Amino acid sequence: MLKKISVIVSCYNEEESLPLFYQEMNKVMEELKKYKFELIFVNDGSKDKTLEVIKTLRKKDNRVRFVSFSRNFGKEAAMLAGLDYSTGDYVTLMDADLQDPPKMLPEMLKYIEEDGYDCVGTRRVTRKGEPPIRSFFARRFYKLINKMSKVEMVDGARDYRLMTRQMVEAILNCREYNRYSKGLWSFVGFKTKWLEFENVQRVAGETKWSFWKLFKYAIEGIVAFTTVPLTIAAFLGILFCFIAFVMIVVIICKTLIWGDPVSGWPSLACIIIFVSGIQLFFMGIFGEYLAKTYLETKKRPIYIVKETEKEIQ
Repeated sequence: MLKKISVIVSCYNEEESLPLFYQEMNKVMEELKKYKFELIFVNDGSKDKTLEVIKTLRKKDNRVRFVSFSRNFGKEAAMLAGLDYSTGDYVTLMDADLQDPPKMLPEMLKYIEEDGYDCVGTRRVTRKGEPPIRSFFARRFYKLINKMSKVEMVDGARDYRLMTRQMVEAILNCREYNRYSKGLWSFVGFKTKWLEFENVQRVAGETKWSFWKLFKYAIEGIVAFTTVPLTIAAFLGILFCFIAFVMIVVIICKTLIWGDPVSGWPSLACIIIFVSGIQLFFMGIFGEYLAKTYLETKKRPIYIVKETEKEIQ
């Protein structure tokens, strides 16, 4: 019996990229004829003709499946939906813009079937074509989170990976609302092989990831996989209390011995503003953790499906 490979493709306004992706993916499927394939396109509330293009592909190739959301829920939700709907023995996640080269799939399969890996992930060794400031902050982020988190985050790692069904089921057991998949891949463990490749430019369209969106996504990862910021807040609170106590003793002794009046209101004002800023900063951190807890307790669905290929059969 032929093994099946599920290819999950998250799509948001990718009408220009999809025909090119299907063309490249079709070459790989022709090369891997001893496997069955299903291509699961997840339409994440696209505002262009992405869904129409997917339906056209479905009409000429019954291996094409799709899940269409009621609105834009984000890439994390799209990847989860693809995993939920996948039925393959092996599952891979790719982007429609061909920044995740489908031609790497045969090599990934080899490592899983011949060398016993549970997962083969990919990581970029260069960030060519990416804005320098984005590359700088990305590298700083990975260094920071790896120091704070017990779960290792690989610098340059992409969501493009091939996984066994056992690993996919482990991922599906993690149903948190605030998802950070790069951390979840590492959290579930399993034997992973990393393949390195040069950064590839988009074949069409524009990136959906602005600097601000990437910044919020980084905060999501930090909050999801470490509580070190809370520990830092507690430590600094104790430190400032100790400093304040020492200063009180110094002022009392100085007044009793030399009779100096308490002076220096400008420096005092600066200290008050500084400490207040520290307090507000850590209140923001507390608020971020509290907000994530609040969203988790609501138990809202991570995504809502409006339509699948079954509705048009």
